Amino acid sequence: MQLTNLLLVGLLLGMRHALEPDHIASVATISSEAHSIREGMMHGAVWGIGHTLTLFLFGGAVLLLGGLVPEQLAGLLELAVGIMLVALGADAVRRVVRGKIHVHGHRHGDGHGHIHLHSHQHSDGHQHTHPGSFPLRALGVGLMHGLAGSAALVLLAVASAPSVKSGLLYILVFGIGSIVGMGVITAGIALPLRLSSKRFATLHRQIRAGLGVVTILIGLTIVRSISIAIF
Repeated sequence: MQLTNLLLVGLLLGMRHALEPDHIASVATISSEAHSIREGMMHGAVWGIGHTLTLFLFGGAVLLLGGLVPEQLAGLLELAVGIMLVALGADAVRRVVRGKIHVHGHRHGDGHGHIHLHSHQHSDGHQHTHPGSFPLRALGVGLMHGLAGSAALVLLAVASAPSVKSGLLYILVFGIGSIVGMGVITAGIALPLRLSSKRFATLHRQIRAGLGVVTILIGLTIVRSISIAIF
């Protein structure tokens, strides 16, 4: 019964964990370039997979070695996440400002149609190729986020687990919760972006740029607070 309660708590905490501002900001910035709600959800879920993989590695090390991540190292990892958020936000703003992005309808040979965002910076045609089915950038951001402060919460719970097996199982359930939570969140983010892309191209660009600016601000806040704490 104790293990069941631990796993239930892990699942709920994993879903709540997806609501942290830096997580939402980074995934929102990445998924803002998705061509559909489904693709946006894929970005969120893959972020959760990367996040879980890193936690699994850290948690396994904690359980096997019986130690915690040094405070100084944890601070440096958190600082790296802040820098990553600034870079993500800046890249999002750059794509909007300099990419000359616009919206047009596009229909494939099988009759399936969708709204497509693209740039004529290098071409005046409407021919395009769709991005790969697996969002590697979302995976990389998730891996990086798993290294930072969120790991401390999980590792403390893992350290109190009755066995190595139950500790790893807790991480897995926590990760599933974060995957589900982030998938739902990105669906909610992708919906207004999808709707705005259909009729309001200018508003759509403004939303994307706004997400980039918010991500930069959150990243700068993390960088400032961690820099004060460790330097």
